[in-house]
Amino acid sequence: MINSQDIKKGTCIRMDGKLYFCIDFLHRKPGKGNTIMNVTLKDVVNGGVLERRFNIGEKLEDVRVERRPYQFLYKDGDELVFMNNETFEQVAIAADQVNGVDFMKEGQNVEVVTDTSTDTVLYADVPAKVQLAVVWTEPGLKGDTATNTLKPAKVETGAEIRVPLFIEEGEIVEVDSRDGSYLGRVK
Repeated sequence: MINSQDIKKGTCIRMDGKLYFCIDFLHRKPGKGNTIMNVTLKDVVNGGVLERRFNIGEKLEDVRVERRPYQFLYKDGDELVFMNNETFEQVAIAADQVNGVDFMKEGQNVEVVTDTSTDTVLYADVPAKVQLAVVWTEPGLKGDTATNTLKPAKVETGAEIRVPLFIEEGEIVEVDSRDGSYLGRVK
């Protein structure tokens, strides 16, 4: 059990049979009465965000989570198979539980978050910045480097992104795996 005033960003709690991560919190002291805690929580399963208010001293059930590096091995139907880098044990995770799955390639390391009390996988995160090769894009015209215009491109994982006009096929680009935006060209 954890006191409501001990909740910080990243704390995982079990409430109403669901798991939530704290993404923001605020201690508030109104003119009258006790201090209250405004907490913004994100549902681990469906990603929904909700705001709750707790009184100071209120007991909540905390969940101990572990973040460990796993290596992506292969896709097996709707599941993705990962290997723990420390114990070499393999685990299958549903594709919808992996954040940034469109930008993940074989052999890449991801961070898997597990609930230690039940040994269940909550979700997996692809690194925020990934480097991928462009396998298809329309050819750019010479001199089209001054504008901020973007064109479609397909990367080696099969995902489609938008890149500047000067990017050619075969170049390595850095992509934000959270939203698929182009970050820069890798030299």
